[in-house]
Amino acid sequence: MKLYYFPGACPLATHIALEWIGKPYETVRLTREQTKEAAYLALNPMGAVPTLVDGDFVLTQGTAILEYLAELNPEAGLLGDTPNERAETRRWLGLCNSDLHKTFSLVFGPTYYTDGDEAAGKVVAGKAAEKLRSLFAIVDARLRGRDWLAGSRSVADAYLFVLLLWADAKKIPLDGLDALREFQARLRADAGVRAALKAEGLD
Repeated sequence: MKLYYFPGACPLATHIALEWIGKPYETVRLTREQTKEAAYLALNPMGAVPTLVDGDFVLTQGTAILEYLAELNPEAGLLGDTPNERAETRRWLGLCNSDLHKTFSLVFGPTYYTDGDEAAGKVVAGKAAEKLRSLFAIVDARLRGRDWLAGSRSVADAYLFVLLLWADAKKIPLDGLDALREFQARLRADAGVRAALKAEGLD
């Protein structure tokens, strides 16, 4: 099994999940330029990461990869044992991907959406930061009195940890979201998380 990634991007969630699963895997570190080269585009026509290669099976899209790994390794308990638990995992995985991650695109590259207008880009980025704060507040409320989003450790927790790294990098205001910060500290102390961060040069 081989994971294509570049450091600190969303494949870090997959990297963490692979560490939690504890089975052998390989990683291929790419640059953004390499994701646009023909050899990689043959694997992932989107020219994005992550891509997972498992034998003859090539899978793209981070949430699909996370669910695939969880289902392939049920003993790791990363999706949930009951329909309700699996639904909860998918609910929070969906919020991480469709809401938080998507909103971060407006922070990372706002002028893409404003035809290069930097002043308008600042407005877009500012509004996106406000939206992110409100979304993280929802997650914080969920985590009050809980260690994990879905009741037990899941692939959604790995994804959320990566998004919190992005929030800190972009100085998204998370003051007062104590449950979220406690979650982040627990994850940062986790052996699998530490191993993934070290492998990507992020420790």
